[in-house]
Amino acid sequence: MNKYLILLILTLSLFSCQDNLESNTLIVSNSSELQDAISKAQAGDNIIMANGIWKDVQIKFYGKGTKEKPIVLKAETAGEVFIEGASNLKIGGNFLEVSGLYFRNGYTPSNTVIEFLVDSETFANNCKVTNCVIEDFTQPNKEDTDHWVEFWGRNNELSNCYLAGKSNFGPTVRVFLKGNEHINNNHKIINNHFGPRPRKGGPHGETLQIGDSGTSMSPSNTIVANNYFERCNGEVEIISSKSNNNEFRNNIFFECEGSLVLRHGNYATIDGNIFIGNDDSNFIGGIRVINTGHWITNNYFYKINGSEFRSALAVMNGIPKSPLNRYNQVTDVVVAYNSYIDCKSPFNFSVGANIDKSDVLPASEIRSARPERTIVANNLIYNESNGAYPIINYDKVDGVTFKNNILNSENKSEVKSEGIITKKFEVNKLSEWLYVPTQNHNEVYAGFDFETIKTDLFGNDRTKSNSIGAITLPINKEKININKKAYGPTWFNSEKQPDAKNTIEVASSNDLIEGLKNAKSGDILSMKFGVYELNQSLIIDKKITIKSADTNSKAELNFVGNAQGSAFKMHPKGNLILEGILMNGNSNQDAVATLEKNMSSAFNLWLKNTEISNFKSVLKVSKGSFADTISIINSTVKNCINGIQLAEEIEDKGDYNAEFVFIRNSKFEAVQKNVLNYYRGGYDESTIGGNLEVTNSEFINCGKLEETGILLKSRGIVNVTISNNKFTNNPVQLIAILWGEKGQKPIDNTISNSGKFEIQQKLKLKLMY
Repeated sequence: MNKYLILLILTLSLFSCQDNLESNTLIVSNSSELQDAISKAQAGDNIIMANGIWKDVQIKFYGKGTKEKPIVLKAETAGEVFIEGASNLKIGGNFLEVSGLYFRNGYTPSNTVIEFLVDSETFANNCKVTNCVIEDFTQPNKEDTDHWVEFWGRNNELSNCYLAGKSNFGPTVRVFLKGNEHINNNHKIINNHFGPRPRKGGPHGETLQIGDSGTSMSPSNTIVANNYFERCNGEVEIISSKSNNNEFRNNIFFECEGSLVLRHGNYATIDGNIFIGNDDSNFIGGIRVINTGHWITNNYFYKINGSEFRSALAVMNGIPKSPLNRYNQVTDVVVAYNSYIDCKSPFNFSVGANIDKSDVLPASEIRSARPERTIVANNLIYNESNGAYPIINYDKVDGVTFKNNILNSENKSEVKSEGIITKKFEVNKLSEWLYVPTQNHNEVYAGFDFETIKTDLFGNDRTKSNSIGAITLPINKEKININKKAYGPTWFNSEKQPDAKNTIEVASSNDLIEGLKNAKSGDILSMKFGVYELNQSLIIDKKITIKSADTNSKAELNFVGNAQGSAFKMHPKGNLILEGILMNGNSNQDAVATLEKNMSSAFNLWLKNTEISNFKSVLKVSKGSFADTISIINSTVKNCINGIQLAEEIEDKGDYNAEFVFIRNSKFEAVQKNVLNYYRGGYDESTIGGNLEVTNSEFINCGKLEETGILLKSRGIVNVTISNNKFTNNPVQLIAILWGEKGQKPIDNTISNSGKFEIQQKLKLKLMY
C-alpha cells in the first residue's frame, strides 16, 4: 500500500471520528429541544443545556446508557445553567449522568427536585448526579412536604454537590426501599457539601433519611462518605438511618444541632467521622444508637456538650416488643477507638428510660429494655477542666462491658468499672478543633473481631502502631486541616458576602419608606429626633436596623389608621432590629405580624431599648410561620391588648412558632390579656422543643381580660427559665404553669398580688406516634 493511499485512509478515518463525535453531542436551548434530544439519545450521547436561565422546566431524563458509554446531560458551563421557577428533574434508566446544574429561585411543583425515578415502571439504576447545586429551592409554604433528592433503584450516586437552605417539611435527601427492586441498593452519597439547613421548629427536618419505619428491617447498603455537613440544624436528626447495613465513613459534621441517628435498622458502620461543636451550644450532638449490631469506631468528637439525645454518644433504652416505628433494644454494639475532647459527658446510656412513667405513658411507650451485649473499649476522653463525668446513666448499665477506656481526670460518674481508667496524659493542639495525644497509649484491648479495625481516623495502619483513641502517632499533618472547598462542586463558592451595613439618614416619613425600600440587607436606618406619621405597613424582607440617631432623644413612629393590619409586616428572611424607638398604634393593629401564608423561611425580631404602646398585640404570627429568635431587651410594652402570640401550631404534631424567645430587663404594663402565648403541642422529646428565657423583667397590671387566667403561657416548651422578675398587681390566677419533668422552676421572682406559679411534674401531651 503506497503512502498516498495510507494518507487517504487516515484522513477519511479522522473525518469519520469527527462525525461520530459531533453526532453524539447536541446543544439544546429550550425545554422542547431538550426533551426531543432525550427521546432520541443513545449510549454515549452528550446532551448540553445552553447557558442561561431555564424557568418552569420539568425534565424527564431517561434512556439506556452503558458503563463505558453513559448518556450525559450537563450544563454548557458548569454553574451557568440556572434551573428556576416551578422546576424539577426525574431520572429513569441505566447509566445516566447529570452534571453542572444550578437549582435556585424556585421550588419543585412535585414532591421532589431531583428524583431517581420517572414513574413506577421507570426508575434509575447505575445513574449519577454530580457537580450540581440546589440552593434555597424551598416551598413557599413551609408546611408543604418535599424532598430535594430521592433515591430509588440501585447503584445510584449523588456526588460533589452542594445542597443548602431547605426550610420546609421533609428530609433534604431521602432513600426509598419500597419494593425488592429498591433494596440492597448500594447507593453512594459522597463528597457533597450539605450547607446550612435552618432550624425548622419541630420534626421532619432531617438532612438525610435512609429508609423508613415500614422498610427499616430491609438491607440498604447505602454508603455516606466524605461529606461535609455544615450547620445542618433542621432538627435533632441530621442523618436518620432506618435500614440495614449502611456505612457512614469519613464525614465531617461542623456545628450541626443534631446527631447521626441509627433510628431503625441494624448493622451500621460509623467509622472515621469528625464531629465539631463549640462552647456556645448544648444542642450540637454526636451519634445516637438504637437497634442491633452497629460498629462505631475511629470517630473524633470535639466540644459536643449536649446530653441525652444530643450527647456525643447516646445509647437508648428500647421498648419491649417494640413496634417498627418506635425504639428497639440496643444489642451487640461495638464502640471502640473513639476520641472525645472537651465533651461534657461523652457517654449517655439508657437515654429515654421511663420505667417510672407508667401512669403517664401507655405500655407501648415504656422504654425499659436496657442495652445488652454492648462493648465500649479503647476510647480516649480528655477534658481541659479538672474532673469528668464520662458516663451519665438513666438506668442500669449491666449490659455494657467497658474495656481499656482512659480519661485524663477523676471519673466522677456513678458508673465505675475497671475498664474506665484515669491516666494522666497531655494533648497537643494541631488546629482549632484537633487535639492529639503527645504519645500513643498502646495498652489496647484486643477483643473479638477487633483485628478488623485496621486503620485509625486518618488512615494510619493500626497493625503497625496501635493506640487507644481515634488517632495513632505519627500523624499525617496534611490531613489535619479542613478545606471546605474539597467538598461539593469545584465551581461553586459557598461563602456568602457579608451584609452591607450602610447607614441611611432618615428625617421624614417618606425618607423612612423610601429608605427601607431601597436598603440592602444589613443596612441601618438612622432616624433623627421627631414624630413620624405612617399609614401603611412597613415590609421587612431583609435584615434591617431601624434606630434613633440619638438614643437620648428617641424618634417616634405613629401608625395611624389601619396600617394594613400591622405596623411591620414580616416576610420570609425578614430580620428586624428596632433600637431606641417609640412606637404607637391602635387596638386594630399588631405592632409586628407575619404574612398570613407562604412564610417559607424564618424571620427574626429584636427590640432593644424600645417602647411599644397601644397595639392589638406586640407580635402576631401565622400558622406555618417560624421565628428563629424573638428578643426583647431593655424595652417597654404597655397598654396593648395582647403580648407576644406564638401559638398557631395547634395540630399537636411537635411543631412550634419560634426557637428562641428572650425577655430580658424589660417592662410590661397594662397588657390586657396574656403577655406571652408560646405553644408546642405533640409529645416528641427528642426535639429541642423551644427555648424561653424571662429574666430581670417587670410585669405590672397585666392579664385582667385573660380568660385562662395565665399570664405567661409556655405549654409544651422544653427549655424554660423564669428568674429574677417582679410581678405586681397582675389579676391572674397563675403566672405560669411550668413543666417539672423538664426541670423547670421559678427562681428568685418577687410576686405581689399576682397569682402564683404552678409546677406540673408530668405534663400530659398528645403522643405524636
